[in-house]
Amino acid sequence: MTKTLTLRSFDIPAIHKFGIGFDNLFDDLMRVTQHQASTNYPPHNVIKTGDDTVTIEVAVAGFAEGEIDISLDKRQLVISGAKATEQDQAHEYLHRGISQRDFKQTFPLSEHVEVNGASISNGILTVYLERKVPESAKPKSIAITYAV
Repeated sequence: MTKTLTLRSFDIPAIHKFGIGFDNLFDDLMRVTQHQASTNYPPHNVIKTGDDTVTIEVAVAGFAEGEIDISLDKRQLVISGAKATEQDQAHEYLHRGISQRDFKQTFPLSEHVEVNGASISNGILTVYLERKVPESAKPKSIAITYAV
């Protein structure tokens, strides 16, 4: 008779004490698990476009120029949108299917990832990311000297 073990939770703080020297790894895991609890509005895509390039697409239909902000703070890419309040009460909406909600999406970035730019086309905000590892951080081969 075999028993099946099902993992229902991942207790990161309990594992943290065994990861001496891996503090950054566990901090990143904690940050990602906190991010997963957030909402999925607005819809977005994360696309790997090359070995070291990634593109993030966010649906921002209905947001005008100046209502979207992109910032980078401590390896966190934050995309936020705040809809300007409309004072136009002359119209009565029978159905409002285009969302007017403010949003804030946070994307944790790994080390050496740089934002190369952003553009909006057809209601899609596209953010271009590239990983640029400096020569000092790249793996290198160490020569071995043999004593005779």
